[in-house]
Amino acid sequence: MPPEITFTRLSEVPAETIRDHMSDPRVAEHMPLLTGDWDLETAQRFVVAKEAIWARDGLGHWAILADGVYVGWGGFQKEGEEWDFGLVLRPEAFGLGLVIARRALDLARDDPSIPYVTFLLPPSRRHFGALARLGAQEIGKVDLAGAQFLKFRLQTPPKVAVVHEDS
Repeated sequence: MPPEITFTRLSEVPAETIRDHMSDPRVAEHMPLLTGDWDLETAQRFVVAKEAIWARDGLGHWAILADGVYVGWGGFQKEGEEWDFGLVLRPEAFGLGLVIARRALDLARDDPSIPYVTFLLPPSRRHFGALARLGAQEIGKVDLAGAQFLKFRLQTPPKVAVVHEDS
């Protein structure tokens, strides 16, 4: 049985937990913008910055829990006029990415201000099957803060209720 996935604010997770997560070299392997050491102060500044995005945009990044245990963080961040979805999981939770992404994307579909989301993945990633299963399409390469990323887009039309008429 898959774990119960819940989203909570990053401020609800101890900064030490986030520091430890972001200090794992397996996490940094596919994060070209992750530079330097993550100490407690860095983790605290990270949480403050992510909370400011919630205040600015009304949406942001969550701490992600599986059966109540922190497994990573992710969510939405406005990049210009586009909503970008990012997900950073602990290595032991890498297999939960698709389940978590689907749950988060359901929330995007409920928001009429999000007609589509983008995903930026480093070229070091070799497997894009999960994005294909979601329906995302590659739209090109972009440079962000001196690092190159592959950009994907997923349309997020609202969910349509199916109505059955009884005869």
